Amino acid sequence: MRSVLGHFCSGVTVVTAMGRAGPVGFTCQAFTSLSLRPPQVLLCPSLTSTTWPVISECGQFCVNVLAQSQSLLSERFAQSGGDKFHGVRWTASPHGSPRLTGAVAWLDCEVHAEYDGGDHLIVRGDIRSLEAASAVRPLLYYRGRYTGLAEEAFGAS
Repeated sequence: MRSVLGHFCSGVTVVTAMGRAGPVGFTCQAFTSLSLRPPQVLLCPSLTSTTWPVISECGQFCVNVLAQSQSLLSERFAQSGGDKFHGVRWTASPHGSPRLTGAVAWLDCEVHAEYDGGDHLIVRGDIRSLEAASAVRPLLYYRGRYTGLAEEAFGAS
């Protein structure tokens, strides 16, 4: 199943929040838009995530869409434990969650609901504010590897 689904190219995000002990975050590939009215997204953290319970308790989070140059940041936030924010540049989003410097886009969200999703949770988030940098290429994940858009694909309308 993993091999077959690996043929679906996806963007890479880091979901962040300000926990009681400081900033927290995790790499999340399972992210998508859900609704324009009201503006909502879905993300799916693993049930084994130690970061998601901290974010869920906060009740709000920021989805950072990573740039093509940020694969090392994705790898850092995919690891368990440690100070993932050590040396990472970020600013507070309008609602206080960490917004990673250099990301293609960010979405400030409030947790609306959590649902059972097998070995993952399905989280529905209400978007409260968002912004994108149009001239920055996104980081993509395809067949178990990071990749990006070709020059001609990025400039095409």
